[in-house]
Amino acid sequence: MDGDIALTVSNLRTYFYNNNRCNKAIDGVDFQVRRGRTLCIVGESGCGKSVTASSIMQLLPTLSRIEEGEIIYHAENGDIRIDELERNGWQMRDIRGAEIAMIFQDPMTALNPVYTIGFQIGENLKYHTKLTTRAIRKTCIDLLGAMGIPLPERRVDEYPHNYSGGMRQRAMIAMAMACNPKILIADEPTTALDVTIQAQIFELMEALKREHGTAIMLITHDMGVVAELADEVAVMYMGKIVEAGSVDDVLRNPRHPYTRALLSSIPVLGRGKAQDIRPIRGSTPDPFDRPPGCQFAPRCDFATDACSRLPAEENVTATHRVSCWNHREVADA
Repeated sequence: MDGDIALTVSNLRTYFYNNNRCNKAIDGVDFQVRRGRTLCIVGESGCGKSVTASSIMQLLPTLSRIEEGEIIYHAENGDIRIDELERNGWQMRDIRGAEIAMIFQDPMTALNPVYTIGFQIGENLKYHTKLTTRAIRKTCIDLLGAMGIPLPERRVDEYPHNYSGGMRQRAMIAMAMACNPKILIADEPTTALDVTIQAQIFELMEALKREHGTAIMLITHDMGVVAELADEVAVMYMGKIVEAGSVDDVLRNPRHPYTRALLSSIPVLGRGKAQDIRPIRGSTPDPFDRPPGCQFAPRCDFATDACSRLPAEENVTATHRVSCWNHREVADA
């Protein structure tokens, strides 16, 4: 096993069960997250990005389960099969927050309204470190200050309702970064923040990578963020990774029609208002009534009869893989 790999996800299938129906939210996903590098997972809402993160953290809803596949955390003292651990058992609680931390998507609901911000950040430090109460408080204040929160020594004793949406987001990021985790999963970490604070947060994440060799899995819709921060990119659609590779492979030489469509639907700075922005036609299929074969075929400009069968994954180069029958035609278009 490559010593640089922090996390391996193989053939992951996570299904949700509701009203006697099964939603195959994640349907055979493979990727690796490397130490000191950032993997960006991109795709439309509902494609399975957040469910992938929740599966890794074992924070899935009650009516869901990992049906198949492996989630392997390559810890310093040996490999740990996360998918085999009890969801709220002591082993998973030891890993969560200290070894693998997550920045959640919605800061409005992720923080507990009845505890102070300082208590919630400090709880992580109290559980996973041997710091004294005074040292924990000082660390909490330092973390809030590093996140750009004014008067952190006062704000540390305030409750979530005293914070704006952007400040709650920063407090949650402080909580995730408190123990310098080996793997940081960031689910849309800067959604509620203005661009100056976004840049500050991304600088902190880059510092974690440089100084601690942290592996970062970043879930985002923003292709500008991908271009700036990603080392590797995985494009998800309807619970599958349809294209993956280095950031140069995927952004400069997209081989899947969905990746091309995503890139064509974003305005490019400097091209003015006359530029041609093409939204992706149609909408994502009903997960309970999926099309046969390629899930993107009903919305695809390159679709052929072959697309009625599920495409096999093909290696375009040593670092670039795609699942599309017509990827050569896409490259030539």
